[in-house]
Amino acid sequence: MVAIRRLIASHALAPGDKLPSIRMLAREKTVSPSTVVEAYDRLAAEGLIRPRPGSGFYVAASIVPARGADAHAPADRAVDPFWVSRQSLDAGREMLRPGCGWLPPDWMPLAAIRRAMRAAAKTDDATLVEYGSTRGSLALRRLLARHFASEGIEAGAEHVLLTSSGTQAIDLICRHLLRPGDTVLVDDPCYFNFRALLQAHAVRIVGVPYAPLGPDMSAFEEALATHRPRLYLTNSALHNPTGASLSPRNAHRILAAATAHDLTIIEDEIFADFEPERSVRLAALDALNRVIRIGSFSKTLSASIRCGYIAARPDLTEALVDLQLATGFGGPSPLAAELVFRTLSDGSYYRHLGSLRGRLTRRRREVVAELAKLDVHPWTLPRGGFYLWCRLPGAPDASEVARRALRDGIVLAPGNVFSVNEAARDFMRFNVAQMNVDVTRLLQRTLG
Repeated sequence: MVAIRRLIASHALAPGDKLPSIRMLAREKTVSPSTVVEAYDRLAAEGLIRPRPGSGFYVAASIVPARGADAHAPADRAVDPFWVSRQSLDAGREMLRPGCGWLPPDWMPLAAIRRAMRAAAKTDDATLVEYGSTRGSLALRRLLARHFASEGIEAGAEHVLLTSSGTQAIDLICRHLLRPGDTVLVDDPCYFNFRALLQAHAVRIVGVPYAPLGPDMSAFEEALATHRPRLYLTNSALHNPTGASLSPRNAHRILAAATAHDLTIIEDEIFADFEPERSVRLAALDALNRVIRIGSFSKTLSASIRCGYIAARPDLTEALVDLQLATGFGGPSPLAAELVFRTLSDGSYYRHLGSLRGRLTRRRREVVAELAKLDVHPWTLPRGGFYLWCRLPGAPDASEVARRALRDGIVLAPGNVFSVNEAARDFMRFNVAQMNVDVTRLLQRTLG
């Protein structure tokens, strides 16, 4: 294969040229004919050569030249939610990524995932090759419903719809409930991709200042009366980016105000399993009446195995089934759902979560101490998770700090990408699991 690639690259073999016969090349290379067949088949799969039945193999007429690296987003584009996403996702392995939103590979349950993959490879043929059912794996939906029951949420499998990701779950709900020009309420700051997704739906986004115990309730109630939003999108537990958690008092006030103003709430549960002790949830207090729970497994299990869910009233999930069919012909792949189910059913997964929570607690303390040496301090101390929302010293423009850091090989997440009202100019979100000595050293130089 290497020899033929070199001949094609050097133009010794041109497009349309016939390759040596299998027997001829086998004699020349002193290998068996089956080895040559295997090499030719692999080169054909790469698109470098083409078989012609009864005639032999030929160099492909058109070959796309290989590139040294994938094209990345321009570093000088506007520092917005898409800038952070692109830099984080496209960063090479050599880049430091304290601004990204996931854990390093060696923090994940790799052994449990590999066991699940080996078991899934032996499952029925349909799981490996066919489309899944319209609502997704019944076994996984029943498992999720049992977990909800432990919170006091009376929900069956009919309340749950599997999706290809948590983001797709929000997108489906927005497609169903919103029209261009509608108003959506978000926390300020909020997860930056909430903003990006809502902008794609051409809705008006109103930000409510977020406090250590939840949204500023006076501002929240005023926003409901003034703007009459259709949706409120939030994290109740380990809020992204602040790490704060909703208080019971504010949870009750939010639900009372939502009832008075006919507001639907999307509660994103993606960080729930990082909590040492479970805090209040709007979905549990509301019993999935006007609160829709969404989540995925990308933070605790794998971002590569794409699978999310929606838990809502059965009439709403029924409507979303048709919408998911229209836009994606079903939810997650049956294979992805099978991998998630098998991993969640593996007793080691919950031991992994306990170990992970302890490891994150230790790492948060270490990073808080390291950042304090740079006069960088967290806005609040989270109960769990891996984010620290910090104010930078000297009130710099965090977006410019992020630009300078990128030139030093660090991807950061500056405050204003999280803020609808651009009220977080001197804030930065740090992922403690992605922090190390090199990040602290380069950050010191960048801030200086």
